[in-house]
Amino acid sequence: SYVVTSGTGSGKSLTYFIPIFDAILRGNTQDHKVWAIVIYPMNALVNSQFESLTALGEAYQARTGQPMPVRFDKYTGQEDEATKNRIQQERPHILLTNFMMLEMMLLRPQESAFVDKTTSGLQFLVLDELHMYRGRQGGDVAMLVRRLKERCGNLDLLHIGTSATMVADRSVTGVERRTAVGEFAGKLFGTSITESGVIEETLVPVSTYGN
Repeated sequence: SYVVTSGTGSGKSLTYFIPIFDAILRGNTQDHKVWAIVIYPMNALVNSQFESLTALGEAYQARTGQPMPVRFDKYTGQEDEATKNRIQQERPHILLTNFMMLEMMLLRPQESAFVDKTTSGLQFLVLDELHMYRGRQGGDVAMLVRRLKERCGNLDLLHIGTSATMVADRSVTGVERRTAVGEFAGKLFGTSITESGVIEETLVPVSTYGN
C-alpha cells in the first residue's frame, strides 16, 4: 500500500491505474468482477476521470480494432435505472464512485455483488484526494473502509491514496513529512503505511540561466 503526494496535473491517477490495469490484464479479463474501487470526494472528479478512461478506450479500439479488455464504469447515483441495471449485471473491472455510493453498495442487495467476497474480485481500494477526509467525515470514511474490507474478505487488499495537499508545514524534514502522511493514511485505511510508502514529487529544472 502507498500514498502519492504531488501537484495537480502531475499524473497521480497513472500511479494507480497502471498497476490496476496490469493486474487485471494478467488475470482473467472475461470475469465480470470488480477488481478495483476508486473513491473520489466529488462526482465532478468521477466524471472527469471517466472521460479520460473513455478517451483511452476509444484510442485503444481505433488502434487495434478491438474493445479495450479492461472494463470500467462510473456509479455515482446520477445514472438512470437502465444504466444502473446494466452495471449491476455486467460489473466492470474498475468502478469509479464516491463514498456515499460505497455505503449504498454495502447496504443494498442489488449492489452487493460489487463488494461481496463470493461475487467480487476486489484487489485495489483507491482514495483520491486524501486530504478531504478529515474530522467527522474522515472518521465515517475510515469505518466505511473497514466494513468494505470485512465484506470483500481480502486480507491482502492493496490500499492506494493520492493527494496534492497533505502537509502544509514545509519546515519539517522530508522523513517527518512522509511519516505524518503515512500515519494519517494508515488511520483511514486501517493498515500500516510507512514513511517509505509515501511518494513525493521531485521538481527538476528544465533549464539554467547564466549571468
